[in-house]
Amino acid sequence: MAVEVIDVPEARRYEARLDGESTVAGVAQYIRTAELVAFVHTEVSPAYEGKGVGAALARAALDEARAANLLVLATCPFIAGWIARHPEYQDLVYQARSRVSD
Repeated sequence: MAVEVIDVPEARRYEARLDGESTVAGVAQYIRTAELVAFVHTEVSPAYEGKGVGAALARAALDEARAANLLVLATCPFIAGWIARHPEYQDLVYQARSRVSD
């Protein structure tokens, strides 16, 4: 089954569908700024679990962040775990800068 992922900016989420179906199989919700995209929640419908929907959402969303030159803040445990298992995306991870002076 092919998973199609599209960005739906008005809903602030990526949506995944399988093989051209109209039913949304999964979503990855985000908050985007000019410099950063924060992934806050990812959910795959139980009927589509184990079919690569979550991985497709993560890969498409992170590839788009890279293309837009955005850093990623993964507050969503799924996206954070996916990045941890795919080191080729580690360079996208936002690193907080300390504001404490010595």
